[in-house]
Amino acid sequence: MKQFARLQKYWSGRCCIFCQKYQLSRLSDGRAFCRFCNQRYSLSRLKRELTLLWYFALEISAHRAAKETEYSYNTVRSAFMRFRQAIAGYEQQTHAHLAGQIELDESYFGGKRKGKRGRGAAGKVPVFGMLERNGTVFAIVVTDVSAPTLMNLVAKHTEKGSVYHTDTFRSYRSIHRYGKHFKIDHSKQFRNGASHINGLEGFWSYAKERFHKYHGVPKDHFFLYLKELEFRFNERQLNIFNLLVNIIFYSEF
Repeated sequence: MKQFARLQKYWSGRCCIFCQKYQLSRLSDGRAFCRFCNQRYSLSRLKRELTLLWYFALEISAHRAAKETEYSYNTVRSAFMRFRQAIAGYEQQTHAHLAGQIELDESYFGGKRKGKRGRGAAGKVPVFGMLERNGTVFAIVVTDVSAPTLMNLVAKHTEKGSVYHTDTFRSYRSIHRYGKHFKIDHSKQFRNGASHINGLEGFWSYAKERFHKYHGVPKDHFFLYLKELEFRFNERQLNIFNLLVNIIFYSEF
């Protein structure tokens, strides 16, 4: 497992994963104890979780990760779902409030037929997205795309006085109450100077391409997968594995 060589300092019992200090000792039950930060944790569990997190960060499927690590599929899948739950909490805390130039749009995921916007979307999951022009996106599963539903989310997750960019969908007509509103008519053009929603449409394409690779996601878990893709999109310029270690392990162990 040469690809995990740089993680050896953590699971070998030499370096503490929390404080990075080389002050670990072994307890009678086999766990590691850090004399500097007083953390106690299982080295065997740490090795397993870091290994699986590496595969998760690389977007390797649970089936393939189970085969290559020789852990059971249920063990790997359970770990991947816990990683997604931690990511969802992180996204809710970090990217749930937007300001400035904001793109708004709604999209549908799943189902066998395309259907019309807001209608004929049987079997699909409606998602409302908001993207701050610096590239940060926040996506929410919604029950419908009516004006009350979308405007409540705009009021909750964006700063009043922002500049909003949408298409001509009727549910956005009252958004002028929250800030300046620019509309782009997609029947005529997809961009008019600074008025466009190309950034958010880029996220929709990114997310749908990856959802297709999962060969179907149960609706009960759709939210977690959506938040995972939101996270990967928002942090695409960073080292995902290192960030995941900070998010997941410092809160779990």
